[in-house]
Amino acid sequence: MLPASAKAPHKQSRKQSISIGRGTRKRDEDSGTEVGEGTDEWAQSKATVRPPDQLELTDAELKEEFTRILTANNPHAPQNIVRYSFKKQWSLDFIPKLKRKIPVNYWGQDEGEISNKTEGTYKLIGFVNQLAVHYTQVGNLIPKDSDEGRRQHYRDELVAGSQESAKVISETENLEEDEEPKELETESGSQTDVPAAGAAEKVTEEELMTPKQPKERKLTNQFNFSERASQTFNNPLRDRECQMEPPPRTNFSATANQWEIYDAYVEELEKQEKTKEKEKAKTPVAKKSGKMAMRKVTSMESQTDDIIKVSQAAKIVERMVNQNTYDDVAQDFKYYEDAADEYRDQVGTLLPLWKFQNDKAKRLSVTALCWNPKYRDLFAVGHGSYDFMKQSRGMLLLYSMKNPSFPEYMFSSDSGIMCLDIHVDHPYLVAVGHYDGNVAIYNLKKPHSQPSFRSSAKSGKHSDPVWQVKWQKDDMDQNLNFFSVSSDGRIVSWTLVKSELVHVDVIKLKVEGSTTEVPEGLQLHTVGCGTAFDFHKEIDYMFLVGTEEGKIYKCSKSYSSQFLDTYDAHNMAVDAVSWNPYHTKVFMSCSSDWTVKIWDHTIKTPMFIYDLNSAVGDVAWAPYSSTVFAAVTTDGKAHVFDLAINKYEAICNQPVAAKKKNKITHVQFNPIHPIIIVGDDRGHIICLKLSPNLRKMPKEKKGQEVQKGPAVEIAKLDKLLNLVREVKIKT
Repeated sequence: MLPASAKAPHKQSRKQSISIGRGTRKRDEDSGTEVGEGTDEWAQSKATVRPPDQLELTDAELKEEFTRILTANNPHAPQNIVRYSFKKQWSLDFIPKLKRKIPVNYWGQDEGEISNKTEGTYKLIGFVNQLAVHYTQVGNLIPKDSDEGRRQHYRDELVAGSQESAKVISETENLEEDEEPKELETESGSQTDVPAAGAAEKVTEEELMTPKQPKERKLTNQFNFSERASQTFNNPLRDRECQMEPPPRTNFSATANQWEIYDAYVEELEKQEKTKEKEKAKTPVAKKSGKMAMRKVTSMESQTDDIIKVSQAAKIVERMVNQNTYDDVAQDFKYYEDAADEYRDQVGTLLPLWKFQNDKAKRLSVTALCWNPKYRDLFAVGHGSYDFMKQSRGMLLLYSMKNPSFPEYMFSSDSGIMCLDIHVDHPYLVAVGHYDGNVAIYNLKKPHSQPSFRSSAKSGKHSDPVWQVKWQKDDMDQNLNFFSVSSDGRIVSWTLVKSELVHVDVIKLKVEGSTTEVPEGLQLHTVGCGTAFDFHKEIDYMFLVGTEEGKIYKCSKSYSSQFLDTYDAHNMAVDAVSWNPYHTKVFMSCSSDWTVKIWDHTIKTPMFIYDLNSAVGDVAWAPYSSTVFAAVTTDGKAHVFDLAINKYEAICNQPVAAKKKNKITHVQFNPIHPIIIVGDDRGHIICLKLSPNLRKMPKEKKGQEVQKGPAVEIAKLDKLLNLVREVKIKT
């Protein structure tokens, strides 16, 4: 039992704890928080605290979801960086956006029209670096697999091994010190102890005598830093590539057996025996002359073989050099398309490419142009003179676009060449007509400059200049033949029979209504002077002839006395007549009376008439469209028409002559590439590329395939002609 004085303090302390608990509860109630016991504390509602500036939203606005897309772009990266470009820029006022430099006054313009803009421009930089670095720290940790990590690991192992050897040496020394006093106490020790001590000494000596491994050379630092005088930024290398067609390859293989070698030797022996027999039969004088001739022939053959080998290699090298020299022109020919055509209202331009000329053909007019039907980059040029008082010589040149500096083939003649044509099936045969009335055939396979076949006064040559020649299909005996037209009114068919030209007069042109009667009762007919003709693409026997009187005759090979039809076409000489390559009823003519006319051969009046304000030298249909054609005039301009776009005027009028005084004489479209060649009266030939507006093709419609082919081209031209026919029928 405890005394009462011992119990009293315990009661007081309990009362104090109760009063303290009540005081704390009162403080909690005063502070505004309700504190319960057990589950009552979580059942009580909790009041939400809102900031005073919070917006009050409805339930619909609260339920609305806003999606935000996270991107890797840096929002703080600048988007409008502009830098100064130091590149030189050239511009031509009269030709839009050429990619290369063109010499001043090249097109006959004033020097003020060409501006050299040496100042640069500010260009917007499209690429912006989106990388943002949030945290970087430079450390000195090295991967274990790296070379430096292996070296450090190797050094640590060496240090640990040296420390272990030092411990062993110190332990052996301590053992020796302990054994020395024992030896002093026992002067004569046991014999078994002596060899043990000797063995311990040998072990320590061997460890001391082992050679230490040499220390590895310390590197300058752990990052392999190399000191240099200067470290400059090297610009990245640029690769320039060009695309070309691979050269043709042929695989040749043969087997040489023993009997084949034997047969070859036997043939050679037989030949030698035959030559010996021939030499015996000859007289001594003949022997000497024969030997000399044989020596000359063999020497000439060896020389020609060497020259041919060198010439082929030189031709390849020359083409390579020219390709490098005219690389910018070749790039424009292959890839450049004038982007400014999108902003022009159906108007196009001609981009000048190569210019072909030769010193030997100076002061000779370009009288004929013709593309090779097989080799699309090769074309023939005839040089002569249209002036009656300046007749001298003629030249036949064949140029390739792969080598614009020099012609591939060159032939000269005594008389000027006025026309030419290349055979379709035999692209090495070129028929030409001369100013003196002769016709000739050149064979490109034969190296000599003389023609393989040539007419003469005996074989029925023309008495006036030959203005046009055209190859025709082979006759019944498979002989090559061509036609010619001349101012003497004769249209002649020439046939190659064995080694000579045989002629037949197909028709003689007569001016209708010009017969005069002589007192003796004879009738005199005025001869029609033929200047141009063209054969129908499908009907072999039908052809058109243009005359100096301005009339066009529709003729047949079967009728030599009368014409199928006559058209009063022009007021002056007809310079060219050409059938449409797609539409069988349509042909075109041009004249020195400044007009170009498009005809339907079933109607005697023209469908379209265009006045070009100067004498028209030549016209040509485009091979890719039935409604596109080009014409050249003597004022040095080229005109390109597209009837489907504008049937009232040309969509391109551009001066193309090198000088203003030069007259353009002929024009021809390339069969494949979108280019034309034009020739002038100074012997220059200029190659021009058609801009996209001049060769528009039908647009693609959604869900429909673009229809192509001759039928579509015929329908396109028929649609235009029907509009004109309806108007003519009404009038």
